Amino acid sequence: MARYEIEAAHLRRLIESGEYGVGATLPRISELSEERGVSAATVRRAMEMLEDEGLVRVVRGTGAVVQPPALPRRRIQRGLLVERDPARGYVFPAAAYAGEPWTAHGKPRASMEPAPQNVADVLGVEIGTSTLRRRRITSPVGEPPFQVVDTWLSPSAVADAPRVAEPSTGPGGYLDRLEEAGHGPIQWQETTTARMPSSEEARLLSISRSLPVFELVLVGKSSRTGEAVEATIRVIPADRVEMVADLHRAESAQWPVEPVS
Repeated sequence: MARYEIEAAHLRRLIESGEYGVGATLPRISELSEERGVSAATVRRAMEMLEDEGLVRVVRGTGAVVQPPALPRRRIQRGLLVERDPARGYVFPAAAYAGEPWTAHGKPRASMEPAPQNVADVLGVEIGTSTLRRRRITSPVGEPPFQVVDTWLSPSAVADAPRVAEPSTGPGGYLDRLEEAGHGPIQWQETTTARMPSSEEARLLSISRSLPVFELVLVGKSSRTGEAVEATIRVIPADRVEMVADLHRAESAQWPVEPVS
């Protein structure tokens, strides 16, 4: 066993025994190096190993912070169904069921931000164009942050439905305001990719930068103009979800099947 693995095992035992509980900060690398009589590089490698395992996350200026135990993965049915809750409005498939209670972490905020390239491409604006972004960090009630959700709204959509820029967008939220302004029924398309989180995303989700995330980009198009009026980007830690899809037999695969010739 390599020396850094021995040091990682030592720290792992301290965490598992409760000597360093959830939210506690491990001693600094220099302190552990002196205490254990090993090089700083060895301790740093051990810390990286624990971070890769999800036991700690390294916070700049703070150190290695002990993480909560991993939660069971949420099974998300990636079907074609958008539901509607009479009390909330449209429900997309991040909830386990339409009425599942969710909560916000911190205060949702709306601000004008320069459009990044992926958003500019979708909304048909120049990169860096001042664009309305509505950000919220949410999770099922009782769970740590599950997703960072950024909704970018096209300048023309904001002009048609000014209330989408207000702190409170009213019953049904910004989507109902867009549809009331003549863009309904909005049609959506979703694309899912995997990538590493940005420093900001890792901080907001309280995860390590070494943990991959899913990025789900939902583009809503106006039925009146055919143009994208909103792009909603959800960033979810990859260890919190598993994507599930029911497979259906095409007509050519109906049972009983013909022998293969």
